[in-house]
Amino acid sequence: MIAKYTLGLILALQVSMSLCSVPPPDAELVQKYEQMRTTFYSRLLAAYSKFQEAAAPYLEKIGEHEHGQTTKHFVEEVMAKPEFQAFAKVAAGAGQEVGRVADTARTAALGAYAQYARPHIGTYLSDAIDSIKVYLDKYLPAQ
Repeated sequence: MIAKYTLGLILALQVSMSLCSVPPPDAELVQKYEQMRTTFYSRLLAAYSKFQEAAAPYLEKIGEHEHGQTTKHFVEEVMAKPEFQAFAKVAAGAGQEVGRVADTARTAALGAYAQYARPHIGTYLSDAIDSIKVYLDKYLPAQ
């Protein structure tokens, strides 16, 4: 009786594991994703640089006040502490590990999209992205 339960459990685990295997995404889909991701990051960097240019005069004025000097001194003290430096090293290491896991998850998600969703909604999603790009190019350019 135990052998039957063991065999049933092994077969159930094999079926569940075979359902978990996701085929790798197409090279064309990965290239398109990487291109969109690069464009998105360049848009964010351009927006950040514009924000930084607009905020620079205000930040310089804050440094002239007593509270601004106190805050600046406090931040310098915290950054000089060895506890903060150790925390920063641990956070950087964790960030690298999370990056690897995120790459694996991204590849699996792209594979699942290519296998199951792209045949049904691929053209609609592509058209929607193309129509959104027009507005993004107008209001949040990549350059």
